[in-house]
Amino acid sequence: MSTELRVRIVQDPSDGFTRLPDDLAEGPDITVSLDALADGRIRARLYGPAVPYQYGTEHRVDLAVRPEEIRAAAARLCRHWKDLLIDFRALAPDGRPLPTGPEQPYASLVDLRSRPPGELYGLLHELALAGSELLFGTLLGGEDPRVRRFGAHLAQALDGREGLRVRFDSELYVPWPMVCLPLDDLPPPGEDGDPGTLFPRFLGHRHQIEQTGGAYPWLDGRREPPVVPSVSLNHDLRVDRRGRTRAAEVAAVLAKDTRFVERTTRAEFVRALADASLDEHLMYFWCHGHFVANGAQPAGLAVRLTDQVPIDAQTVRDRRRRFSHDSPFQPFVVLNACHAGIPEGGGDVAFLGRELIRAGARGVLGPGIEMPQAFAAEYALEFVTRYLRGTATAGAVAHAVTRHFTDELGNPLGLAYALHHGMDSRLERAVTDTAGGTGAGQEITV
Repeated sequence: MSTELRVRIVQDPSDGFTRLPDDLAEGPDITVSLDALADGRIRARLYGPAVPYQYGTEHRVDLAVRPEEIRAAAARLCRHWKDLLIDFRALAPDGRPLPTGPEQPYASLVDLRSRPPGELYGLLHELALAGSELLFGTLLGGEDPRVRRFGAHLAQALDGREGLRVRFDSELYVPWPMVCLPLDDLPPPGEDGDPGTLFPRFLGHRHQIEQTGGAYPWLDGRREPPVVPSVSLNHDLRVDRRGRTRAAEVAAVLAKDTRFVERTTRAEFVRALADASLDEHLMYFWCHGHFVANGAQPAGLAVRLTDQVPIDAQTVRDRRRRFSHDSPFQPFVVLNACHAGIPEGGGDVAFLGRELIRAGARGVLGPGIEMPQAFAAEYALEFVTRYLRGTATAGAVAHAVTRHFTDELGNPLGLAYALHHGMDSRLERAVTDTAGGTGAGQEITV
């Protein structure tokens, strides 16, 4: 009677001839591409298996809007969330703050189920209207019948079944999870409105969303999955010094069953960044951010750790430029940087994240608005706990976390977190056998 031996290959002379240079991932269900042309026009393309096709080809149209108009509209939407939601103050009929409850409930509370439904519905309705107008008014507005048809096909695709994987490919930053489908079939705001009817209009509630800025950012193959992942916490010790948020719990989750590194100064961070062998699987930032001048381009986001020295895209570029594409630097980055309001001329919140991706990062997740510390810590705790399990992709985890806050706690702030690349990134762990190696059986050299 024959017995099948379990084999773990430790030498493979044909490696490189029998496998592809990288993992093959299934394409998105919907891809929307916005290409800035030389004369300032924007060419929009729409394709994917979930898109209704006409004559068997992709949808393509040149838009009337200019890049600077898109940037201004995106910045306005982010400010709208700050002004209407985070800065909202509950007032008595005489215009004074209510004597009970928090003065700014949407900045201090995570669980919003105690707020009056009509109040939250009215705020969400305004935010949803602004998000819908950005897409169907600013971006796809006008009287050109070709643009209007393009918009109708896009709305039909996005308004189909939920849970699709949607990619927006563009160098123009737009907070896509905060963008909305049309509100034509919903009642206007009123005292009896149900916030639950508005959440499904937001793209970040309906689908997994990622924004990419070009094809093939990774020229090297994926590395072997680790037995114990490497994780770093890069933070400003002055943020929440009194411990009023759950930031300490986030740090504890990051340090559990991982090779954990903590950095609190720019010097420590750039020293690690300049190391060719830097190999981290999850890189988490908990700090403040601000916008720095970027020449003729919109101001870019930079972050500061405890020493308050800026870390921006150029900081990353200067340290990683000399390394080849076979560098082990391939982390997923959570850039939980609470930044100040976006400048009047618009700000590029993906500025630092884009350079981390060019250096090898598999994706960057971060907020597009000035995020309250209490919610930022709660969001991070949910995300890193789920992501470190290694059972779901970053896109699926981010979508699930957003739905957790909207559907269970009535809080829309998870929609303000955007994923730049990395929708398919997953923290894989190597399977270990009882002898301490990888694999699951007798070891035979072949």
